[in-house]
Amino acid sequence: MAEERHMMWTEKYRPRTLDEIRDQSEIVSRLKKFVEERSMPHCLFAGPPGTGKTTAALCLAHDLFGERFMDLFMELNASDERGIDVIRTTVKEFARAAAISEAPFKILVLDEADNMTGDAQQALRRTMERYTDTCRFILCCNYSSKIIEPIQSRCAIFRFSPLGEGDVKDFLGWIAKNEGVDITDGGLGAIARISEGDLRRAINLLQAASSLKGEIDEDSIHRLAGRIEPRYAKEILELAIKGNFSESRKRLRSLLLEKGLSPLDIIRQIHGEIFQIELQERDKLLLAEMLGEADFRISQGGDPEVQMSAFLAKLASLSSRPRG
Repeated sequence: MAEERHMMWTEKYRPRTLDEIRDQSEIVSRLKKFVEERSMPHCLFAGPPGTGKTTAALCLAHDLFGERFMDLFMELNASDERGIDVIRTTVKEFARAAAISEAPFKILVLDEADNMTGDAQQALRRTMERYTDTCRFILCCNYSSKIIEPIQSRCAIFRFSPLGEGDVKDFLGWIAKNEGVDITDGGLGAIARISEGDLRRAINLLQAASSLKGEIDEDSIHRLAGRIEPRYAKEILELAIKGNFSESRKRLRSLLLEKGLSPLDIIRQIHGEIFQIELQERDKLLLAEMLGEADFRISQGGDPEVQMSAFLAKLASLSSRPRG
């Protein structure tokens, strides 16, 4: 029990079996079929971070092989071990050895496989072909397009989608209840929005918030995450749209200099607010284009305050433009 108390919540509440996985129901049903048949092809799990790709591989191995599944399972992070030498040594040695049990094969997971070099992927293709009888490969990646076609054609492809806000809130609410965390519905909603479907990120943020004193609300979560509260972005936009450039810029400087918020986070929040406020469609299109230009210039090394001020100046000029 003492060990559980000090565990990271992402590990403490990680599903252990396919039945415990939330959402991704279609994928889970296909993986359960592999368990029933005790047979599976090589697999390619593709999707955004925190959507359960590696967890699904672990649960599949557990359901296939039982409690001692780690004897027949290996996980490598291809971001760290991405070269051809790793494929020729570590991967090959694991794949070539027959399973020491009644299990028909072993499972090797290559996480972040889209970061592997081209030569390493070619070597992996040959290894997958040669040792199919003793090992099945599961490649996890964010972008399946970065995996070479010969590997894709040898894999069953599973596409993991980000979890919906409602699913994230429900799961976080259950964890908060178990851990005795006093958090409002608005606080849970803020975590769900900030995490953008990444459940791992959401759980980490909830655990960080659990150290705060008193009731945890939406404002607390935004401060903890270093994110701009939606109302600030809306105020900046509305002031500029009304032609009040000076006040709008003053609010922007306050966020950048006094609150120390990231300019890219401010841009992301303003981008979301563009589509919430009442504007003509053509104005929304123009605002999105101008904001995209500011984002690009900042990413290329432009001064954030200068670029954001320029965006607000263009926005303020819309107020004096003749409507027709």
